[in-house]
Amino acid sequence: MQQLARRSFLILLLALAGCAQLPEAADRQPPIVFVHGNGDMAAQWITTVWRFESNGYPRDLLHAIDFRHPLARSVDAQPQALRSSSTESMQQLAEKVEEVKRATGHDKVVLVGNSRGGNAIRNYIKNGGGAASVSHAILGGTPNHGTSDWEESRGNEFNGKGPFLTQLNASANEVVEGVRFMTIRSDSNDKYAHPDGRFLGKPGRPTGVGHDGPALKGAENVVIPKIDHRETSYGEPAFAEMYRFITGRRPAQTSIAAEQRIVLDGKVNGMQAGVPTNLPVAGARVEVYEVAPDTGERRGAAVHARTTATDGPWGLFAAQAGAYYEFVVTAPGHSITHVYRSPFPRSSKLVHLRPATIAKADASAGSVVSISRPRGYFGHGRDIFTLDGKVPPGINEGVPGVAVGKLLLPAGPLRAVRARFNGESMTVRNWPARDGHIVFAEFHY
Repeated sequence: MQQLARRSFLILLLALAGCAQLPEAADRQPPIVFVHGNGDMAAQWITTVWRFESNGYPRDLLHAIDFRHPLARSVDAQPQALRSSSTESMQQLAEKVEEVKRATGHDKVVLVGNSRGGNAIRNYIKNGGGAASVSHAILGGTPNHGTSDWEESRGNEFNGKGPFLTQLNASANEVVEGVRFMTIRSDSNDKYAHPDGRFLGKPGRPTGVGHDGPALKGAENVVIPKIDHRETSYGEPAFAEMYRFITGRRPAQTSIAAEQRIVLDGKVNGMQAGVPTNLPVAGARVEVYEVAPDTGERRGAAVHARTTATDGPWGLFAAQAGAYYEFVVTAPGHSITHVYRSPFPRSSKLVHLRPATIAKADASAGSVVSISRPRGYFGHGRDIFTLDGKVPPGINEGVPGVAVGKLLLPAGPLRAVRARFNGESMTVRNWPARDGHIVFAEFHY
């Protein structure tokens, strides 16, 4: 009974947290459905959702889809285990739109997509009957004219001369009448809108695609200098353009307003045969520890613990403002994954966790510690990033193209490992790989 009462109280807190900002009139603002990119999940949109909320957009109008199998097939028309076709993504998006319309009572929604998410949006609007249900479509970094036009990959969803994109771009006006379209792209910093094939594994080979590949005829096409592929959707400047396009005015702020009551929830998504999925993991143990920001040491016992059921949720967890947390996920078939995050400013139901697996090549290391950016890449010269006082190896020069940097540390006692990204820093611990542990310092802002 006590546990049930506590959970009911946390649900009430989550509802109250949504009232922390002065809301826009719900009848004047359309629901928004955020659509993640290739291999990603709904959690990518947490900070964007928070920025909308911080400008008064009602929380119950902000939704994000989790594609069950988020990775595209190598050949769109050929079935491939644990991957999805463009048609399957379109169908799942159509189901999500109908669900949001029923929940909100609105006839139309706004669709906001990153990268491959924009493919699903365009396909749904043009070929899936979505034009009647969509008022605005915003595509960040979507490879609307492909990532390449190479003959050997002609059947791929991302081939500019392949059947999928050819039919989407067949008319002189590349958008659909009755829906307002906007694209957001980088000037020259998007690795998937690049004339050189280095990010497709073929450096020096022309891709046949320019930096303007994401632009569409008939759309409002916005260019933001220096941003990378993911920042076309998840960065602060991209949010400002989205908000303006939807509401007709600039946001009052692009920073994230803090809430006093913070309640967190999400689900555990798994990996199968090394392929990321957004299928919930049952039987995963999630423990949350408050940690000291300067040492990463735990401040006592777990402040939250739960074993997931078949639907995967790990919460509800009432977080403390300003506190640093370590999330430990122990899931069947995965390594024990430690995720350290900086403080949460607001409530969210999108704190999804995807446990990792130690690579065979790293199994002999004392510990495996990574620094990661779920909403962007690391750019030499543009960003400052260090792990244990070093720049992690394997992060390319030039156009930002890597979201994770990894260090293999020698065996030794537990100690502090400092991670830094630009003006933010956190401290993690070097949990031993020999005991099946893997560690991440995740930067989200």
